[in-house]
Amino acid sequence: MLAGDIARAHGNKGFKGTVNVGFYGSAGQSFGAFVLPGLKVKLTGEANDYVGKGMHGGEIVVVPDADAGFVAADSSIVGNACLYGATGGDFHANGRAGERFCVRNSGAYAVAEGTGDHCCEYMTGGVVVVLGTVGRNVGAGMTGGIGYFYDKDGGFKERVNPEIVKMQRVTTGAGQDQLKHIIERHFEKTGSEKAEEILNNWDDEIGNFWQIYPPSEGQNPVVKDADGVDQLRVSAAAPDGEMCFLPVGGDLNPDQTARCAD
Repeated sequence: MLAGDIARAHGNKGFKGTVNVGFYGSAGQSFGAFVLPGLKVKLTGEANDYVGKGMHGGEIVVVPDADAGFVAADSSIVGNACLYGATGGDFHANGRAGERFCVRNSGAYAVAEGTGDHCCEYMTGGVVVVLGTVGRNVGAGMTGGIGYFYDKDGGFKERVNPEIVKMQRVTTGAGQDQLKHIIERHFEKTGSEKAEEILNNWDDEIGNFWQIYPPSEGQNPVVKDADGVDQLRVSAAAPDGEMCFLPVGGDLNPDQTARCAD
């Protein structure tokens, strides 16, 4: 309803301000649906299915309560079909997601710490980072976008649907930079212990990641080394609709950190 009120008053991309909203407890179906640029939503607790459905900008962060008493990376915090049909925005879940994470995603940048079956199904754009184990049929029908998957136990390869997507280790400098900066943002937004552990041992941990991509992304500099790459996309759309880029090898400055979070 809040996203709808903003859109009715300002249009899909006309809102130039920022609205920060915090929630506590258990959220039902479609929490954060249709979030738009300038709207930042944080839930401390847990959520059901379809979190971030149709979001096209802004930010959704879901973290467990500090006194939850469980290991976030091993526990489900959001349900099935999160980010269904999303076209933009950033999503961070300090915990596991259910089945069909990022199904039909075409532009969101999303991080979760594990998923169920069918992750990245029918995905056409955006970037997905998963810092834990996944179910079967990863990348089924995926025709665009990039996925990064942490695979310390070596079981990921058998869970990928190879009909369309290809998989490789993260070998390019641009790919490694993109992945690292997204994980850094995840840690900044959620305080994730899993993200911190990976970042503290980055030189060793980068070798535990797989990158999946469809043929349409074969020439993407994060997939294939290319000369003259001076900018790298590390986040989704800013409030003015422009993409957020980072010079390869560079760091986000304070202004970028604030702007690209939207």
